[in-house]
Amino acid sequence: MKPKVAVFDFTGCEGCELNKLNFENELLDIIAHIDFVEWREAMDDKADEYDIAFIEGSISTPECVDRIHDIRNRSKILIALGACAVCGGMNAMKNQKPLEVAREEVYGKDKDLFPTLPALPLSAYVKVDFEIRGCPMTQQEFLRVVTALLMGKNPIIPDYAVCVECKLKENECVYGNGMICMGPITRAGCDAQCPSFGQYCIGCRGLVSHPNKEAMIEILTNHGLSVDEADKKMSLFNTENREGGLK
Repeated sequence: MKPKVAVFDFTGCEGCELNKLNFENELLDIIAHIDFVEWREAMDDKADEYDIAFIEGSISTPECVDRIHDIRNRSKILIALGACAVCGGMNAMKNQKPLEVAREEVYGKDKDLFPTLPALPLSAYVKVDFEIRGCPMTQQEFLRVVTALLMGKNPIIPDYAVCVECKLKENECVYGNGMICMGPITRAGCDAQCPSFGQYCIGCRGLVSHPNKEAMIEILTNHGLSVDEADKKMSLFNTENREGGLK
């Protein structure tokens, strides 16, 4: 029997879900091995229990908190899908301000009508079994994770820098072209897609486990950024890794 799979979205742009719908050559193979039973973007069906639940988006309202606990209770495996679900994503930048200030700036006179909370990753509220990082998530990594689970194995999640993937692909370092790149402290797994196409890494996959932040700030400032600008670059997708500055 094929595993029952559901896809849910919380606070986010739903780009990771859209990226799943963009599978072309692999789509029939995916459907042949798993049974999608609930997915708002693709179908109207609903189910009570799931073998695997993919969750996109951060948690940012009391309703989100209740809903993620409900989904967790009905899922055997829960997978955070994309930067917002894994580390809060760009949504978490609002956490740099007092919540009342953020409410005032966004909602104005209607601020009391929206019970918004700090934007947090799924792991702040429930157990997350696996993570698929990126903004949006990469299709190759999604396939690797799904394939491993179907084979009864734990997916291998990289914990080394994007720079390693760049070197393996023999990419020219984009710093040599005058760009500012977050590759030295950003977790790999995307196959260095952005640098491979002549762009710089913006850090959407979050930090490696033990980033050398001081060295990264030195690299950024040596290439023309102020300390404040460097901190902003480092916190774009990593606000939840801050304690009075990036931690």
